[in-house]
Amino acid sequence: MSKSIIAEKAFQFSLKIVKFHLHLCKREQNLYSISKQLLRSGTSICANVEEAIGGHSEKDFSAKMSIAYKEARESKYWLRLLTEGGLIDKRETEYLLIDLEEIIKISGSIIRTIKQKHSRLQTPNSRLT
Repeated sequence: MSKSIIAEKAFQFSLKIVKFHLHLCKREQNLYSISKQLLRSGTSICANVEEAIGGHSEKDFSAKMSIAYKEARESKYWLRLLTEGGLIDKRETEYLLIDLEEIIKISGSIIRTIKQKHSRLQTPNSRLT
């Protein structure tokens, strides 16, 4: 069985987010609440990818992969909030944002492929109901 690229990238991102969260918690600024939100969404990406891979149906897979995609977008939001809000230097988050963009593109592509597959499988009569 081949390794899932999205699962590995999401797992490596989770490891980075845990370390980044610990780094932010050590700072003098009180960034704990934002950092905690980032920790939750950032680690949730991989958890949902793993659930998708272990899903019992294609519908289950699609639902969990969609959640992983949304969690990646949320993580991007928290990182942007930290940097554009002037709370941390942009250089501290660049590597995380690069990883997130890749995860967002891969998971988005997986979701689009599933949707295209379903639309091709539908017959013209079933689209009307």
